[in-house]
Parts: sequence; structure tokens; C-alpha cells
Amino acid sequence: MSIKVSDLTKIYGAQKAVDNISFELKKGEVVGFLGPNGAGKSTTMKIITTYLPATSGTVEVCGFDVHEKPMEVRKRVGYLPEANPLYYDMYVREYLEFTAGIHQLGKQSKERIARMVEMTGLQKEAHKKIGALSKGYKQRVGLAQAMLHDPEVLILDEPTSGLDPNQIVDIRDLIGEIGKEKTVLLSTHIMQEVQAMCSRVIIINNGRIVANDSIEQLKEGSSAQHALVVTFDRPVTAAMLSALRSASGSTSVSPAKWKLTSANNEALSRELMQWALDQHVNITSMQAEEKSLEDVFRTLTKQ
Repeated sequence: MSIKVSDLTKIYGAQKAVDNISFELKKGEVVGFLGPNGAGKSTTMKIITTYLPATSGTVEVCGFDVHEKPMEVRKRVGYLPEANPLYYDMYVREYLEFTAGIHQLGKQSKERIARMVEMTGLQKEAHKKIGALSKGYKQRVGLAQAMLHDPEVLILDEPTSGLDPNQIVDIRDLIGEIGKEKTVLLSTHIMQEVQAMCSRVIIINNGRIVANDSIEQLKEGSSAQHALVVTFDRPVTAAMLSALRSASGSTSVSPAKWKLTSANNEALSRELMQWALDQHVNITSMQAEEKSLEDVFRTLTKQ
């Protein structure tokens, strides 16, 4: 396993930020680490990257315990924190040379810096001071330093923060390519990015893992409400639809078009057909509304 987290707990005073969580990541996986603010995502990432000690439990990265062998872990991990701390008075290339020195890249430094500048699209900005860059390009510098030493594992906390739509697509493609050979754990609040990049999702809420599965399985197995969008040949009212026992709610899209929620679309559709006969109403279209990852996330983190 590239990352193995076992019974991890982190306590700050009276607050249990991470509560006995366990998960594993294999090589070649891009996994989304999701949760509301304060759920424990960044704390977990900081423990994995050796920035914080755990209160209890163990974390291994590429077979090395983060507590017993922190330097071995740091050699194998690239980390982009949410705050993205940078030296604003340094030039881009100067900063990457400084980072290469920390990682003791030696003769590989020049080649790796050139590669990272190209991969992150920093060619036109490489001669500038970091403080003069836009937020999006500062984020690219952070990504470049995280990948500079060719780590086996990448930990990315909000990697697309501050990027414009074109930059987001570029970084998404880059992370996708990296994920074919490396292990990537990324945190983001942008569900579209998770669906585009991730093979699996881990959702944490109040310090505990509430889901750990593929996006498809989460959508199918979530207790989030299903929905049918139904169009009738004439206007119907909420009072008329209240007779549907399988429907837990109804929302008007237009007088003759309604969105009906239910725990079971199949049961609702059967009842709806009989209801239409009884009401002398024709159904002109009926379509299941696919649950989104956002629906699943909201359901799991509200419980």
C-alpha cells in the first residue's frame, strides 16, 4: 500500500479532530478526500505528511511509519498545503532551485525544474518574483514544488483553488496523468473536479469516515432521495399528487411538470401509473433524475 492509515486519532485539547479512522490507498489511485470545513481533512493530511503527530493510531507511507521514519516519508511525498506557503521575494526558478537543494536532487535539478515549469505551464512566469504572480500561478508554483522530487505519493489540499476554468482543466489533466503512475490523495470542495479526476472517494464528517467507495457505488448505495421528473398532458396540483404514498415530496417545475422525490423510484413509477389512470391524466414523459455526488455528500455530512 502507498498509504495505510490505521485507527488514526488526533485530539486538540477537548476537541477530537480525527476520530479513529482507517483507510488505504494503492499505487495508481487518485482518491478524493471530501468533507465539510472542520471535518478533519487537513489534519489527516498533515499527519500523513509528518507535519503533525498523531494522538494515537499509525500511518505508513510506502511502508515507512510517519512517526518512526519521517525523513523516509518526506522523500516519498509531495505536499501542497491549502495555504500554499511560498517565499514571495524569490523568483520562480530561484524558489524551485532552492526546493531542489532541500531534496538534494544534485545533477537532476536542472532537468527536473525545466520539466516542472513545462508541466505546470509556468514558462512565461518563471522569470518573475512569486509575489508578483496571480493566485492561479502561485498555485502552479506550489504544484511544481510538490512534484519536483518525483515523489511516489502526492497529497494535494485544494489544488485548483484560485485557478480560472482553463487552468483548472490543465491541472485536472496533469493530476490525471500523474495518477496513472503515482498515488494521489486530494481534497477539494468542487465536486465536478472529484468526478473528473478521482477513481474513489473518502468522505469524512466530524472526524469520522462516513463513506469510502467509488463514485458510482456511492450514488447507488446512498440514502439520498431519488427523483422522477414527470410531465403531464395538463396541469396538476400538489394536492392531487399528495395521494402518492411512495412520494416523499413534490416540486413544481411548471404547472404540468413536477419533480417527485422518493426512496424508491421503481415503486413510485408503478404507483404513478395507476394514479394517472384514476385521475384521468396522461403522462407524456417520465425520467429518473440521476443523483449527483453533491447530493450524496450533503446527505452523508448532514447525518
